[in-house]
Amino acid sequence: MTFESVTRRSFLLGSAGLATTVLAGCTTARERVEVRPEPVVDNSIYAAMYGPKDDEQFPLPAIPYQKIDPRFYRQMVPNPTGERPGVIVVDTANHFLYLTYEDGQAMRYGVGLGRAGFEWAGRGVIQYKREWPRWTPPDEMIARQPELEPYSARNGGMEPGLKNPLGARALYIFRDKQDTLYRIHGSPEWWTIGKSVSSGCVRMINQDVVDLFNRVQSGTPIVVLGAAAPAMAAVDQPMPVYDEATPVY
Repeated sequence: MTFESVTRRSFLLGSAGLATTVLAGCTTARERVEVRPEPVVDNSIYAAMYGPKDDEQFPLPAIPYQKIDPRFYRQMVPNPTGERPGVIVVDTANHFLYLTYEDGQAMRYGVGLGRAGFEWAGRGVIQYKREWPRWTPPDEMIARQPELEPYSARNGGMEPGLKNPLGARALYIFRDKQDTLYRIHGSPEWWTIGKSVSSGCVRMINQDVVDLFNRVQSGTPIVVLGAAAPAMAAVDQPMPVYDEATPVY
């Protein structure tokens, strides 16, 4: 194995923080990212990448990655977004999430999108992030599915765990200091990656959301590309009272 392949393997599997500097200003978001083809990396890397993680609060089982389209494996690719280093870009049209790096590169992850995943687009920040978050279905969801009442805000939400819809990690997106109710989160339903499903925001394989969580910090800029990304007016609004139990669609 060459030094280059070892370095690539370490970077893909590693959980070091993002070694980029977030710069002031921003560029204009495009409505769709042009996806460039790239060679597939040795499968042994993916076997390790999506293997079991026994060091978690709730040990994560291995993912049968062979059943997932290889396009949606975590991999370093040429950056097609036009964004500066240190930005998360969610390409809803292609079911990809990019984390941009120096030298024209980006880490790309496959994502699944629920109905809420298409309801918000524009620029924001990762206000904060949580390990093994609680999940609180909104009242509208409980009205449609009364069996979710035990997990309502009134009852304290669903405990963290492998069956929790938010998975192993959640990143909470704010715009103009207001919660968008839009989340990037893990999911035990690995088979939904690359697809659009009935509920949820931006869902990732648990192993991938753990990796992303470790690479970014609170305050990381994020761009969500939709059919018509709205203008991002800089309105100074008070920070709302908020905790991790706020509803997630």
